[in-house]
Amino acid sequence: MGWCCGKKSGMGAGVVVAVFLPVYLGMVVLANQDDERRSDVVVSQIVGDESPVETEQEMKMSSKDVLGYEFEMLDGSTRSLEDFRGSVVMFVNVASACGLTPQYEGLEAMYQKYKDDGLVIVGFPANEFGAQEPGTNEEIALFCSNEYGVTFPMAGKIVVKGDGVHPLYAQLAAQPDPIGGEPEWNFAKFLVNRKGEVVMRFPSRTAPEDAGLISAVEGLLGEE
Repeated sequence: MGWCCGKKSGMGAGVVVAVFLPVYLGMVVLANQDDERRSDVVVSQIVGDESPVETEQEMKMSSKDVLGYEFEMLDGSTRSLEDFRGSVVMFVNVASACGLTPQYEGLEAMYQKYKDDGLVIVGFPANEFGAQEPGTNEEIALFCSNEYGVTFPMAGKIVVKGDGVHPLYAQLAAQPDPIGGEPEWNFAKFLVNRKGEVVMRFPSRTAPEDAGLISAVEGLLGEE
């Protein structure tokens, strides 16, 4: 009788072990999964959800330093805006068939007057406003030379607003007011100090002879 009870008792223990072992293993797996999830949450909180590439791009767009770009120029050469670091730079989006096109004359006069003091004017032909710059780079270069004797640097044709906007003008637009925003029309003017930082903006209709613009240029030229 005792043997029988002992045998029955041994079978009972085996059943308990057989039933309990999968449950125990399942609990271990779930516990490990919980630990992994908690670790993921901690890591997410530490590094954030944004990727390093997105963070770097956002920092680039918000930076005031706008000289980190290369351009194909009208003559087909490649020029880096870094070449102008240490100078005062004016960016102007230009067009050949605009009512403001005669500003080329004033811009060239300003360039001639102040270039030895460190002023650089860079023209960016663009066709986004009234399709007033429809020509090729070769046609634009010929027009600028023949009609206005332009000698300041002229980039090849780019997009300055909307789809396909060049990263330089995307960065300019991303600046806080009163500098930021897309150009309102042809011949919008952005001033960059000797450190490469965009610091002022003048509307399209501000002529190169405008006293406020001249004062701003002279002030920046006077800075170290």
